[in-house]
Amino acid sequence: MEHFFTFLKGFAMGAANVVPGVSGGTIAFITGIYQRLLDALKAFDMKAIRMLLKFDIGAFAKHVDLGFLISLGLGVLASIVTLAKVLKDAYEHSPVLVDAFFFGLILASIFSVGRMVKKWRVIEIISLLIGTAIAVWLAFLEPAGENRNIGYLLICGVAGMCSMIIPGISGSFILLLMGNYKLIVLHAVNDLRAFKFSESLPILMPVGLGAVLGLIVLSRVLSWLFKKYHDTAVALITGFVAGSLVIIWPWKSIAEYVIVKGKMKVIAWNREVPDFQVGTTWVAIAWLVAGIAVIAVTEKLAAKK
Repeated sequence: MEHFFTFLKGFAMGAANVVPGVSGGTIAFITGIYQRLLDALKAFDMKAIRMLLKFDIGAFAKHVDLGFLISLGLGVLASIVTLAKVLKDAYEHSPVLVDAFFFGLILASIFSVGRMVKKWRVIEIISLLIGTAIAVWLAFLEPAGENRNIGYLLICGVAGMCSMIIPGISGSFILLLMGNYKLIVLHAVNDLRAFKFSESLPILMPVGLGAVLGLIVLSRVLSWLFKKYHDTAVALITGFVAGSLVIIWPWKSIAEYVIVKGKMKVIAWNREVPDFQVGTTWVAIAWLVAGIAVIAVTEKLAAKK
């Protein structure tokens, strides 16, 4: 039963990554598997390699929490194959409704995440405010220009992976701010799918290497922070999650877009105040309330258990 619930949480993580501004790390955090995920990722070390070389599969599986990772990975994969496609289509046709649902989901989760802090002191309050300020600051930054330098692409990979692991910060959003979202996500990835390796690999290889380095380093740093300074780290992450609400604000208009294979890809938005005289605004608010209700029901069921 434990693996089944882990599968469902992975399913939710995969679906969340489809929505711009929402990170899988946020879902992992609010579903209570974040610390375990960090510990499992950092367990891929020299000790794990020695176990594999000795063909000690049982010890390796226990060391890296393989059952948990497989259940989570299958959930993410199943979501990408099924629900993520549906959610992507829904986002293309009704972005306000999808954003409103996730806005409510994240809004309600802030309070449940905040309760993970065992004792609120001055340092935790300051960490909360700093995390919120950083996320809001990122939301209003002007995107940089495109840069094909190998060193910069490596940094893009590190930053993209770090932001995917840190709850409240979207990896695609960070790449947008660094100016290479179109180059990496829209062009290089599409070139790879079209088997244009000479055009895609010079871009994706340094990005991939940076992503692996970011994953290895950050999983260890964050795991250490959560064990050594739990309340302060959780307060900071809570701030990141709270600030991310600015990024996923449902009511916005297109500020900048590009055309890829005949389809419009929005890369920048102007945030607006909702018009309460329009019927669709109230439909979006209903979806926002539904997102809050999902968290409320989930917490009630967890409390009964």
